[in-house]
Amino acid sequence: MTRLLIVGAGSIGSRHAANAKALGVASIAVTDPDASRRNQLAASVGAQAFETLSEALAWRPSAAVVCNPPVAHVGTALACANHDCHLLIEKPLSATNAGVAELEAAIAQRGLRAAVAYQLRFHPALLRMRELIRSGSIGALLSIQAEYGQYLPAWRPARDYRETYTAQAALGGGILLDASHEIDYVRWLAGEMTAVYASAAKLSELEMDAEDTAALILRFESKTIGEIHMDCVQRGYSRRCVLIGSEATVRWDAMSGLTITGNTGTTIEALVPQPNDTYVAEMKAFLDGDVAQHASVADGRRVVDVVRAARESTASRREVVL
Repeated sequence: MTRLLIVGAGSIGSRHAANAKALGVASIAVTDPDASRRNQLAASVGAQAFETLSEALAWRPSAAVVCNPPVAHVGTALACANHDCHLLIEKPLSATNAGVAELEAAIAQRGLRAAVAYQLRFHPALLRMRELIRSGSIGALLSIQAEYGQYLPAWRPARDYRETYTAQAALGGGILLDASHEIDYVRWLAGEMTAVYASAAKLSELEMDAEDTAALILRFESKTIGEIHMDCVQRGYSRRCVLIGSEATVRWDAMSGLTITGNTGTTIEALVPQPNDTYVAEMKAFLDGDVAQHASVADGRRVVDVVRAARESTASRREVVL
């Protein structure tokens, strides 16, 4: 992947571009309709800047990182796939699953590697939790509980939160899609989800037209019961997960690591990487052509299915079968 195209010069596009450069990618290009943003990013990483996607694709990239608003992800990724680009698509895969089947067909027909950028799959604490589940060390997984919360204006302090896609439903915003990391990694740990009951709403005074708080109760094929809380209203930063097994309980806090409590006592594993480490690991694996650990396009599609079901459940006040 010697020629890398970054589509979208916002905060995540800038992070991916900087990481790719640090990992040794010599030829990088950036496209974004905002001239100031694309030129600033291009200058910072020594990249070429293109106003339009078609101009950028004429540069003949070998891979593309899709970082524009979620409503544009699938169309952009399909255009890149049709130019034989391997794909790293930012989460969420899309605001809806319209066009995803066509994208999957193009990826398969052209023999491309494709991944959805749920970088928490590269977090050492979550990898350890997955190992503990799969090895049977905690017994049968009875319950999984996940939480994410942080005040939206604090996410990207240099930018007006009202201009971000998170605050705008038309761009694919709302906490369910933007915090869908929790949906992806809970499914990655506990297995396939079969049903969801949810309540989601815009509860705060934040100037956004999508939900800022959501609570999901999940059923799994394994009979595990899951709970996910996500919000963009609480002050401070909270990201946690609890595994309740028949033989042990595992608690993860992103700020302090893992606590494993079993019949013989408690152990602590301080698995707390630097904030950028998981993004670097994600990019390195993609550039190396190894997408096995990444979320696949099918995984990304399933996350969007769960978000759709959660919104349907909110409206109907009933459990929705997936």
